[in-house]
Amino acid sequence: MQNNPAMPSAARPARHHINVLAQLLKYIPRSIVNAAAIEHGIEAKARTFSVFSHMSAMIFVQLAHALSLNDVCDWLRLKARAIAGIGITPPARNTLSHANRNRDAAFIEAVFWNTLQHLHRCEPEFGGRRKGRRRLHRFKAKVHAVDSTTIELVANCMDWAKHRRRKAAAKLHLRLDVASFMPRFAIVDTAGENDCKRARELCAGLECGEIAVFDKAYVDFAHLHDLDSRGVFWVTRAKDNLQYRPVRRLRVEKGGRILKDQIIELAGVKWKKMLGAWKLRRVEAVVEVDGKDKVMVFITNHKEWSAGSVCDLYRARWEIEVFFKQVKQTLRLSGFVGHSANAIRWQVWTALLVYVLLRFAAHLSAWGHSFTRLFAVVRAAIWERLDLLFLFRSYGTAGGSFKILGAAHSSWLPGFEPELSR
Repeated sequence: MQNNPAMPSAARPARHHINVLAQLLKYIPRSIVNAAAIEHGIEAKARTFSVFSHMSAMIFVQLAHALSLNDVCDWLRLKARAIAGIGITPPARNTLSHANRNRDAAFIEAVFWNTLQHLHRCEPEFGGRRKGRRRLHRFKAKVHAVDSTTIELVANCMDWAKHRRRKAAAKLHLRLDVASFMPRFAIVDTAGENDCKRARELCAGLECGEIAVFDKAYVDFAHLHDLDSRGVFWVTRAKDNLQYRPVRRLRVEKGGRILKDQIIELAGVKWKKMLGAWKLRRVEAVVEVDGKDKVMVFITNHKEWSAGSVCDLYRARWEIEVFFKQVKQTLRLSGFVGHSANAIRWQVWTALLVYVLLRFAAHLSAWGHSFTRLFAVVRAAIWERLDLLFLFRSYGTAGGSFKILGAAHSSWLPGFEPELSR
């Protein structure tokens, strides 16, 4: 059959010598996997089921939305030839269950952070400031959003995660770089712990001049005072029972959305004794939430920002809720293939690792669509030997419809090709 000269050659589907799953795994250097395995004492105990095979199986759980251990093992066993070339051994059900229960999840956590650093070194622009974040462009320092999300579990077989009366849940605490939309620190814990107990760990890596934004659940004035002494700026919502004494009132525009702008001191003998005459700023403003106006009260340790900037910074905290929604609705965090605390941590950290791998591939291919659509493409093509980056680039254009571009002669089954004129 003759080629159609009207169809550009660049649009022809590009084959690859390995499948899409293997191409994603290539982004994780084996040296990182081996070093983490040695550090956490896993490699010495691994016999037929290597740590790389274990990690790859859990990554497959995320990409395929596997329903159970049997689902994972049966699928990988059927694809044994496809994965043998990249060093993956299909596990038995009991083998994978034992590995999830006994191999320290700190291993996959270390792989996640080291891989993220490696990808940043390979592509310095990966994880840079995203387009469309105009509201934060005037802030030259990094803005970090701190929050947590609850991950529901099965109560009748997870006693370690009991949450309230008839529920079980884990909790993911996260510090997100708002500009790049990338995690900077994370903790996977039970949902029973109060958020403010994790605030110090989440903010330990913040540097002087950077900005942290968090909800009032993380408010601990001793910790906030410590951040202030380190030169870290912060914005949070004031609790309803906040006791304070106004020191000075700042000018606000009459009839505007800023109702009050004050310099305050914390009231109460406890805080005076612990923190001294520590001055904060209190901003009361009308903020639009879900299309409705709502009065909110913010406190910050920065005295020079405009009141509007304080409100904009707190709005930036809502970006982390978008991140949680993106991860929980797309990746496999609504059902788990293990019940132990270690198995849950394995699956949560693997979900974050898959998120970073897909974001990196999207960055390399200049993907212009949503993360949900990106995941759908990978899931559909996971066993295909197609060039992953070319596959992403061939899905429509930035302003056009979502469709696969392909050469005309590749759109027909062999023997059923139509006659095409030159």
